[in-house]
Amino acid sequence: MKKFIVLALFLIVQAGFTEDISVTVYNQDFGVVKQSLELDLKKGENIISVSDIARHLQQDSVILKDKNNSRVFKILEQNFEAEPLSEDLLLYKNEGKELEFKVSEYDQATKTYKEIIKKAKIIRSSYVPHTQAFSRYGNPYSYAQSGYTTQVAIVEMDGKIVFGLPGRPVFENFGADSFIKPTLMWKIQAEEQGKREAEFSYMTGGMRWDATYNCVVPEKGDVMDIIGWVNIDNNCGRNFRNAAIKLMAGDVNKVNNQQGNDAYFMAEKARIAGAMKDATGVEVKEFDEFHLYSLPRKTDLLDRENKQIEFIRAEKVKGQRFYVYDGVKFDNTSGYDDYSRKERADYGIKCNKKVLNIFEFKNSEDNNLGIALPKGKVKLYRQDTGGSNEFIGEDSIDHTPKDETVKVYLGNVFDIVGERKQTGYKLSNKRDEVEESFEITLRSQKKETTTVRVIEHLYRWLNWDIPEYSDIFMKNDSRTIEFRVDIEPGKEKKINYKVIYNWK
Repeated sequence: MKKFIVLALFLIVQAGFTEDISVTVYNQDFGVVKQSLELDLKKGENIISVSDIARHLQQDSVILKDKNNSRVFKILEQNFEAEPLSEDLLLYKNEGKELEFKVSEYDQATKTYKEIIKKAKIIRSSYVPHTQAFSRYGNPYSYAQSGYTTQVAIVEMDGKIVFGLPGRPVFENFGADSFIKPTLMWKIQAEEQGKREAEFSYMTGGMRWDATYNCVVPEKGDVMDIIGWVNIDNNCGRNFRNAAIKLMAGDVNKVNNQQGNDAYFMAEKARIAGAMKDATGVEVKEFDEFHLYSLPRKTDLLDRENKQIEFIRAEKVKGQRFYVYDGVKFDNTSGYDDYSRKERADYGIKCNKKVLNIFEFKNSEDNNLGIALPKGKVKLYRQDTGGSNEFIGEDSIDHTPKDETVKVYLGNVFDIVGERKQTGYKLSNKRDEVEESFEITLRSQKKETTTVRVIEHLYRWLNWDIPEYSDIFMKNDSRTIEFRVDIEPGKEKKINYKVIYNWK
């Protein structure tokens, strides 16, 4: 990366942050940091640096502008120094120079080791430069760049070439172009002298958030209490203290995870369409095509920290449990195409015996919810006779708008078993029609009568008719039908139907 050449005419000034800072975390592994910055500028060219920034800052997303007059200064150049200072890096910066080394040698007179100073010239360090470009330019660049050096440094000592360092290097200073922390440097052209209050924002990787919903149902019934948490991860390389935290929910487009500030501009220019608050004080706003959650108070978000904050507390939310039997077990390795599956008698005859346990609830105001629910995990607990909560399953849900239904797959039912078998198959002489029959058997060992939704896929062709059936069914879509049947305790229920496909 190009370095600033600091002339005597210029003075690098460390800009000062104010305490006003906000962080918007996206659930797509990045965040946007916004902070006020006080600049003390002289008329003409200035070199300004800031170091209290995220290590994973995306330099093409940086926005620096005066809060009151956007034309009062102009950024001529920007450099981002993100690589941490290390011994190898300093050796690289001192290639061609002579350094002192602390060397441990054995003293025969005292029978002890003592530390002496020796000098050696650094011919080549073991440092591999430009490692940050490896992912951008791919493996050929990485291999070629790594080939410029080895894992062993080369030094000249006492007129001889030595592979490896003779001891611990001693450096006089860090050097003018070395940085302890990630640092942004600007060359700024100012129209006038004086202190300016600027707005500084950037995108950074290493941040994400998701939601967790803990749902507790009583010993009997399915009316539950819900406590929702947001889980925030900060691995961007910076601590944020006393920060206003916002969480953006939605699928924001981001090119190769390296897109610049488009997402930030999208949020800045968006129109806020409405707002509402739940009992926890978390404010939820429709923001462009997304939803923005503002936490009710400022908090510390430290580097390498995972923080949980409650954002939903709802009581007496009505849910409903139902069972689903989808008996066909497709074999995706058999190589069937659209034509062969029309005529192959053995297609779709493998049987799945598991019955699915599904729990659903409506995200509506009259069901004591009615806010945009961000994607995350839903964990369901049921209270036993002693009042303790026992875990009974979890599932992931997508972003769920208000008034939509949340469905949670909890696992398979223990006491109900299904079986599906083909009872007839006939291909017409012209090979333009197939007649196929199935029998579905459900056996229940539960103590009460149970309703099961039986799903059947009409997978051979779009043109079909069911002339014979033992139970009433509904058509869910062009290739799916559903039976709803009741099974008495200790009994079994059989469903029979015949389907005729034709592609005349």
